[in-house]
Amino acid sequence: MPNMSLKKNEMPVQAPEVRNHNFQEVALGYTEEQAIDEANRCLNCKNKPCVAKCPVAIDIPAFIAKIREKDFEGAYQIISKSSSLPAVCGRVCPQETQCESKCVRGIKGEPVAIGRLERFVADYHNAHCAEKPVRPEPNGHKVAVVGAGPSGLTCAGDLAKMGYSVTIFEALHLAGGVLVYGIPEFRLPKAIVQKEVDTLKELGVTVNTNMVVGRTITVDELFADGFEAVFIGSGAGLPRFMNIPGENLKGVYSANEFLTRVNLMKAYQEGSATPIEKAKKVAVVGGGNVAMDAARCAKRLGAEDVYIVYRRSEAEMPARLEEVEHAKEEGIEFRVLTNPTEILGDEHKFVKGMKCVEMELGEPDDSGRRRPVVKEGSDFVLDVDCVVMSIGTSPNPLIRNTTPGLETQKWGGLIVEEESGLTSREGVYAGGDAVTGAATVILAMGAGKTAAKSIDEYICSKQ
Repeated sequence: MPNMSLKKNEMPVQAPEVRNHNFQEVALGYTEEQAIDEANRCLNCKNKPCVAKCPVAIDIPAFIAKIREKDFEGAYQIISKSSSLPAVCGRVCPQETQCESKCVRGIKGEPVAIGRLERFVADYHNAHCAEKPVRPEPNGHKVAVVGAGPSGLTCAGDLAKMGYSVTIFEALHLAGGVLVYGIPEFRLPKAIVQKEVDTLKELGVTVNTNMVVGRTITVDELFADGFEAVFIGSGAGLPRFMNIPGENLKGVYSANEFLTRVNLMKAYQEGSATPIEKAKKVAVVGGGNVAMDAARCAKRLGAEDVYIVYRRSEAEMPARLEEVEHAKEEGIEFRVLTNPTEILGDEHKFVKGMKCVEMELGEPDDSGRRRPVVKEGSDFVLDVDCVVMSIGTSPNPLIRNTTPGLETQKWGGLIVEEESGLTSREGVYAGGDAVTGAATVILAMGAGKTAAKSIDEYICSKQ
């Protein structure tokens, strides 16, 4: 029976005063009853506007129809035709600006909770299906994938389904890229990432960890070893700083380092061998999802006061609304229209405060957002003993510096053909943050799918 409610089914969550002391998942997921009720809000539009806005083109009305029929495994099989990481995307994909932004139900109310339904379906499959995926018949061709993040895993998965022998070369000791080192456990449990990686291995994908391409092995050596094409999905892990005085003090972190210590190396666990500042007053500079993750981690590590320091207003923040709301509920204080000018240190070179100025918004800049300008005479000192810089990242130059003929943008991103992902080197493709700079998981996955299709066409054309 159709559900014409104007509102989504609410997502069950841990209470804020409980969850800000633990690293367990905040969102608890729909029950079967909630999922079916939400699925009944879908109008099953014939022109499928939601699909057109999905970077990996999942047949959204079809999988939701299966939920209505209580065929949850059937729904999973539809999703998995297009997505190699459904349990991940259901948690971290910004559906509100993609598929859900085009949902017809959103015209006069809230759109169908497509992301929550995708998560439900993936979780149901992982809990109830013990069958291993059928490994395709090998086609006799080899492809190398650099980086085991969202774009690399997606490219590898799609190629493996076509019968390619795919080997992933990952620099860290675990596969997953930003999914394991960047996104906190309370947003994306690492067991879920591992489950998705294991599924790819069952399809025949080989994952080699602790392999730094550009040092351990080069792209040219991969071709010499018999790989017929290479996909570069090495991400954007090089942190940016403000270049203000005091950034070299003890207690100043890049968000990448801070989150890697917490998420990948479990610094929050008792007995962890990874040191991290047990600060009482933490400032996180930035307004994106990574800044929200760092601030919420700092709170869970025991900080009494945690500040988001952002030079524009809250309306200009690039973070997802849900992440901002969760941060506020957990006690994070937002100091917007505020910009740091210096980090202060004590005689032992530990952080003891941060000089800031208040800002006001002027005319729009090239990004379309109003440019922040300093409010004269507004200097003040924020009392903190730890600062986390979360103002963006860029690709590590190692691969481009060791791969002759690989052209890049001035800021470091690889130059590719948009329709194919092909770089300036024959047989070398790229996608994800290594091309765009820091972006979303689902956009990286879309680039991986595009490249996989192009690699298949390229190799087939040589036969």
